[in-house]
Amino acid sequence: MDRDAGVVERNIRSVEDVLELMDRLFAPDADRWTADAGDWWDGFYTDRSRPVPFFVAKPDEHLAGYLQDGLLGPGRALDLGCGPGRNALHLAAHGFAVDAVDLSPAALAWAAERAREAKADIRFHHGDAFALGPDALPGPYDLVVDSGCFHHLPPHRRVSYLALLDRLLAPGGHLVLACFAAGGMGSELSDTEFYRQGGPHGGLAYTAESLRRIFAGLTEVELRRMRAEPPDSPHFGESFLWAGLFRREA
Repeated sequence: MDRDAGVVERNIRSVEDVLELMDRLFAPDADRWTADAGDWWDGFYTDRSRPVPFFVAKPDEHLAGYLQDGLLGPGRALDLGCGPGRNALHLAAHGFAVDAVDLSPAALAWAAERAREAKADIRFHHGDAFALGPDALPGPYDLVVDSGCFHHLPPHRRVSYLALLDRLLAPGGHLVLACFAAGGMGSELSDTEFYRQGGPHGGLAYTAESLRRIFAGLTEVELRRMRAEPPDSPHFGESFLWAGLFRREA
C-alpha cells in the first residue's frame, strides 16, 4: 500500500495556522472580520440614507468627552473599523495624525469624501488590520479607537486583537472601545456554543467582567454603558454599547 497516496492535510505548525483553520469553520456569509467580508460590508453601506445609528457624522460621546477632559492628547491614532470615518475626522480635528482601517471600500470611499469636505488629512487603509503589515500600520500609536470592530470578532480572533494592541499601542497609550453590551444588543451565546452554531449572530455581547478579563493586560480607566444621545446632540451615543477607556502602562 502506498502510504503517500491521496491528500492528507497536516499543515498546522503555528498559532496563526490554528487561527486560520478556525476561521474556516464558519460559512462564508458568517464572515465579518476578514478581508473576504468586504463585499458584505459594501452592500451594508450602499444605501447611505438607511437609518443606521453609526452612519451619522458624529464622534462617540465617550471619545469626545475624553478629549474634552484632557484624558487624551494629540498624537498618533489608529481607528479600527473606521466605517464612514466619523471618529477619525473628530480625531484629526483635534490634532491627531490618523490612520483609519476598514474592510469595506464603500465605507472608505464615504469616509474619504467626508475627509475632503473637512480638509482633514487622514490616511485610509483598505484591508484586514490583522493582515496589514508595518508598512501600512507602522505604529506605535498613542491611541487606538475601536467603535464596533471588536464585537464582530469570533472568540479565537481575540488572540489576534490582543497581539495587534501589543504590537501597535505605545507605552502610555490608550484604547477607546465601544462594543455590544450584554442585555443590550448582540449574541449572548457562550464561546463554546458560538462554534457549535457556526455564526456570529450579528455580533457578540460582552459583560463588564468579560471585558475586564480580556483586557487584563491594560489598566482600566473607565468602563460604563454609553450614554444615549438625542438626535440634536453633536455626539453619537447608544445605551446598548459599552464605553471603555484602557491604558497601556509605560
